[in-house]
Amino acid sequence: MIKFNIEKPDQAIGAELQKKIDNLTKPKGALGMLEELAIQIGLIQQTTSPQLSTPYNIVFAADHGVAVEGVSLSPQEVTFQMISNFISGGAGVNFLARQHGFKMKIVDSGVNYDFQPNPYLVDKKIGKGTANYLYSAAMSKEEAELAIKHGADVVSECKADGCNIISFGEMGIGNTSSSAVWMSYFTNTNLKECVGAGCGLDQKGVEHKYDVLRRACENFNQNHKEWDTLEILSYFGGFEMVMAVGGMLKAAEEKMIILVDGFIMTSCMIAAARMYPEVLNYAVFGHQSDESGHKIMLQFLNVKPLLRLDFRLGEGTGAICAYPIVDSAVRMINEMNSFEKIMVTKYFD
Repeated sequence: MIKFNIEKPDQAIGAELQKKIDNLTKPKGALGMLEELAIQIGLIQQTTSPQLSTPYNIVFAADHGVAVEGVSLSPQEVTFQMISNFISGGAGVNFLARQHGFKMKIVDSGVNYDFQPNPYLVDKKIGKGTANYLYSAAMSKEEAELAIKHGADVVSECKADGCNIISFGEMGIGNTSSSAVWMSYFTNTNLKECVGAGCGLDQKGVEHKYDVLRRACENFNQNHKEWDTLEILSYFGGFEMVMAVGGMLKAAEEKMIILVDGFIMTSCMIAAARMYPEVLNYAVFGHQSDESGHKIMLQFLNVKPLLRLDFRLGEGTGAICAYPIVDSAVRMINEMNSFEKIMVTKYFD
């Protein structure tokens, strides 16, 4: 199993960051969450003059065996079809990446399709989708360990290109089901509260999805009286989700800012934090999605998302939309004048 060296940022510079922010030409605390963000980013980078460099969005894609149980409104072939859409630049995440200056990496983590070699597609395929976890583990622990390593390797490539802020997205029909199960086990939340509409199921579809996942969990529990995090990752996960976990851990090790997207990526961050709790110091939660369980996960983590736009697309879209707010926090601490510099009377202590 690959090991990560993730350190909690040294808090000593925190007082200096707070002093600088409090002396900007504004009432104390008047820029709210921008001030909180600036402190978090300053702590991550250990400087009172933080910078953002070469943002990347990585989309990991893979298929899920459980999709054959009808847990998603979309057929499985949508996964590989969307890969072509990403590569051609026509997906939702593409226009947002262009708008906000993000570079993109599209990663075949385990799509059930044979792609031709393409310079815009990173081949990290572990298998042609996972097994159906209604009956057996989605993947072996060895495959999960390999997925973590692959995710870390892709982040290392971004870091080598000068990236210090990164977001993650996913594509994989059935992955809200895996995320719901991870959420239930990792947050000790009743499974029914974790299961939502995904890409558009009606109430009858949600009930069927819940029934499939309930039976899958019952089967697992009968044979696993005790379990660890890797066991849940491998039994119920998708290759793309486990790679995202590895990517998040590597990004934290490299002291990068991690923009966390919606329901699926938040479940991945919770999984990452079970392995290395310090990873949360590097996480900025971009938005609260419209998937029913996402609010519960954010409350579990006791974090405030930057946006609520009722998104439920994934791909990293919500995280990228939140990037300008992060940029504003950095510009605030670097570009606003201080009271002393322009000789404005400071009217508070």
